[in-house]
Amino acid sequence: MADYSLLDKFLHSFALGSNMRAEMIHDMERGAYLKSAPADEGKHVFVTGLARAGTTILMREIHRSDAFGSLSYADMPFVLAPNLWHKFSANNRKAGDMVERAHGDGIKVDFYSPEALDEVYWRVFAGKEYIYRDRLVPHAPDAEQMAGYSDLIRLILLRTGKQRYLSKSNNSILRLPSLAKAFPDAVFLIPIRNPLDHAHSLLSQHKRFSQGDKFTHNYMKWLGHHEFGVTHKPFAWDGIVIKGDPLTLDYWLAQWVAAHKQIAAVDTAHANVQLISYQALKNDATIWPAVAQRIGITPTPMAEIQVMPDRGFDKPQNPLFDEADNLFRVLEDRAHHSLGAV
Repeated sequence: MADYSLLDKFLHSFALGSNMRAEMIHDMERGAYLKSAPADEGKHVFVTGLARAGTTILMREIHRSDAFGSLSYADMPFVLAPNLWHKFSANNRKAGDMVERAHGDGIKVDFYSPEALDEVYWRVFAGKEYIYRDRLVPHAPDAEQMAGYSDLIRLILLRTGKQRYLSKSNNSILRLPSLAKAFPDAVFLIPIRNPLDHAHSLLSQHKRFSQGDKFTHNYMKWLGHHEFGVTHKPFAWDGIVIKGDPLTLDYWLAQWVAAHKQIAAVDTAHANVQLISYQALKNDATIWPAVAQRIGITPTPMAEIQVMPDRGFDKPQNPLFDEADNLFRVLEDRAHHSLGAV
């Protein structure tokens, strides 16, 4: 974002800064392209989970199979009109150099890298239902909103020339029960990362994204990113907002516990929700082929998911960490056995 030109910033503000304009642009896209878009066969893959669980690299690994259409940086900022924008921007589109993304986590992206952008749809058409001043709440989309989302998927499939859609959105856990029910033939993949490493990563990113200019903050809000930093809004499960200082590890451990209790409940209730032990995915050569089989693709050698050394954080001596660790062991065991049965 630091190298965005004034024109780039204007286009982002124009396309994303007003819900009314975004809806108008999306209506133009629907009118021009929806009739020619492929049917939604529903056999999609949704990668979700708490931010910093490994959702991005899992999504990128799946995208390498070339079996899925997905939004990418090339669709920015007109993500609700991918075909119109593709038509008008085709002559100026270049892949560009691979550069490390703003998270500073070694993941490099270019113009065509897949990215979590379909949250813009939910923010524009249902934001008032789940984005509050100080929190994000669980969201049960109505039939019209879900049908509209299916139409957006069809438009993305038309633009990419694919029959299956690949989504990655951390906020999808807020509407996971509704999505799992609406797309029974899809698979919802949720990587589970050990809570101590996970909480440290969230804390580190919160500090990193607590800086930045007004455009950067607006950019994060426009894309529905409230995971950490200046724009952070915690998930509020069962009406409970987790209090505390986001500059402390305990705050993020509490976030981990609350989110994963909800994930555990949805995993139990929906057969198309698949937990994945992220540590096992990196260290057990049998896991990635099992995941590939679960979603119906041919596994290739992993490129994105690499074995990382144990960070060796000291384990806190408090009941909150014990609760998180116990829940993690339950979920990791469940993930192992469900994939082993594939």
